[in-house]
Amino acid sequence: MKIRQGRNNYHLGKNIRGLRRENGMTQESVAAQMQLLGVDISRRTYSQIECGISNIKVEELLAMSNIFRCE
Repeated sequence: MKIRQGRNNYHLGKNIRGLRRENGMTQESVAAQMQLLGVDISRRTYSQIECGISNIKVEELLAMSNIFRCE
């Protein structure tokens, strides 16, 4: 069974992009910070999350919340 990509993925990605920009970071720097936190992610995969193309994993979301200082 294939899960369809919906508008919710896009909105989440858009919010993540906004947080990244508010923190003055590039996609490359976020991916590098995530790797330092033990999350194996490339800039390309991170970009696909922001665009809503790729689903985000829980470990990735937790790392991003740490990087962007979300509570």
